[in-house]
Amino acid sequence: MTVTQDIRVDTEEDILGLYRAHLSKGRATLAELFGSHMEVSSAGNWVTTSDGERFLNAGGYGVFIMGARHPIVMEHVERQLRTHPAATRILLEPTVARAAEALVSVMPPGLDRVHFALSGAEAVETGLKLARANGFKRTVSMRGGYHGKTLGALSATAKDVYQKPFRPLIPDVTHLPFGDADALEEELRAHPGEVCVILEPVQGEGGVIIPPRGYLKRVEELVRAYEGFLILDEVQSGMGRLGEWWGADIENVVPDVLLAGKALGGGVLPVSAAVATRKAFRPFDKDPYVHTATFSGQPLLMAAVQGAVQAIQEERLVTRAMDLGARLLPKIAEIARRNIPGLVVDVRGRGLLIGVELTEAGLAGELLIELFNHGVVANHSMNGNSVVRFTPPATLTELDEQFLLDSFDKATLDLVAGSARMPEGGSN
Repeated sequence: MTVTQDIRVDTEEDILGLYRAHLSKGRATLAELFGSHMEVSSAGNWVTTSDGERFLNAGGYGVFIMGARHPIVMEHVERQLRTHPAATRILLEPTVARAAEALVSVMPPGLDRVHFALSGAEAVETGLKLARANGFKRTVSMRGGYHGKTLGALSATAKDVYQKPFRPLIPDVTHLPFGDADALEEELRAHPGEVCVILEPVQGEGGVIIPPRGYLKRVEELVRAYEGFLILDEVQSGMGRLGEWWGADIENVVPDVLLAGKALGGGVLPVSAAVATRKAFRPFDKDPYVHTATFSGQPLLMAAVQGAVQAIQEERLVTRAMDLGARLLPKIAEIARRNIPGLVVDVRGRGLLIGVELTEAGLAGELLIELFNHGVVANHSMNGNSVVRFTPPATLTELDEQFLLDSFDKATLDLVAGSARMPEGGSN
């Protein structure tokens, strides 16, 4: 049977109209600020728009550690698509078993039970439910932390603007300063044996906030001392983004649950996972139906996971992320200090998670637009509105690397010129 379909050519105006009619008026307005460009294809480190312009993708919120449509990932996915993309969820299915094996093989030791999901927020919900099922009824997360926007995850995401419309949220959630081990110890001491602690090794959406050296290890020690439960949210920081497989590896931390996502689907499909110790996973082992999802572990997604792990291993992308980040960070910092000394607060990062903090949120928005005008896609930080965030692929070539630096140089110079033309009082 042959399926035929009329070829439809969409214009930017057509798509903007559909956004306003069926998706989000605000998202349409945001697209207009970036010139209403419409992305239609991607390959490697670059994305192409409908008018043929190419942009270096240093954004994507951490998804593209191996670029777009990596050939190893695509080979796995295309093979699975042709044979068995969706499973009954009743019979044995080898792809999910092999994906779990591959993921566990790159985890900190002791994390060997996997629940697959689609989004990072779903992985967070899984981790929080595991904590509850093990008897931990109180939750501690960190100010500036970002864990998603489903109800349980939102309770841990300490941002008033996201929480306010949906309160009351999950009870008994406390938000503490990120990096303050003494504050955490006080909370754990007050509620021994009751507390689940969830945090990120580096706060990505918080504005690339890096904790003091030794903080993560101290958190682990405190949680163990007061018989708590530890969840590391590595949805953005994992899969090589920080120059290690996981942020946990930097200080040899082994949580009860580690959350993965974003790059886990190889930049091709949406996949996340909660990976737990046997002890932490015991409630799910006991009853396989206590926490389920229709598309958890579907073969097509699992093929992407296998391809992603293989691509990172074979191309040594973890090491490349470390080396590339070590080159980019000081050069970006030098350009910022030279071109916008009065507008930049700090440049910081680890691996290929790099943040440029401006003096105000409006300037960060303008810098994003200027970067786009010079051919680079970057991101804002949801909990750190004054921070422009770079999450480039570890597959950047030397020419790509230089293009990024040259574009940042031009964008910062244009930012200064634009600020000089503004009326007194700052940006709009």
